[in-house]
Amino acid sequence: MVRLVREDCFCDVMVTKVDFYSGATDKWLVACRLSAKAVQHATSMIIYIPDANLLRQFDKLLWTFSPISFVPHCRIEDSAASKTPVILSERSDESAWIRHYEIMLNLHNDIPPHYKQFQRVIEIVGIEPEDREAARARYRFYQEQGLSVHHHRLDRNQE
Repeated sequence: MVRLVREDCFCDVMVTKVDFYSGATDKWLVACRLSAKAVQHATSMIIYIPDANLLRQFDKLLWTFSPISFVPHCRIEDSAASKTPVILSERSDESAWIRHYEIMLNLHNDIPPHYKQFQRVIEIVGIEPEDREAARARYRFYQEQGLSVHHHRLDRNQE
């Protein structure tokens, strides 16, 4: 939250922070780890994957990626969605009604819908040239929107 000061008032304006994690050899595993980290920090997150098959695969991966941790999650249409820290969404129009989630993790090559309603957007960039090119376009877009954009280079030893 940023406090803007004008002569006649103090205004609280949320400026979305965007974090790019580049060099991911396995974007899905990095997404699982970031989801687990969000839960550990008591932060709520929506993971946007507009492909139904990929969303199902990621749902399964969240259950199995680590033998010693658990990421409580469900699909956005689930009745427990309002009480679950990690939500999976494939439709752009669903994200608009969940206002209390702080982070959107975008696992798509396009700008995620309703990104401005979140305090933070996370983008994971793989090592493939097409993925890097799409991420560069998103990075430029966020900068042009005046958002706070940060880049984090992932260690090559992610496995």
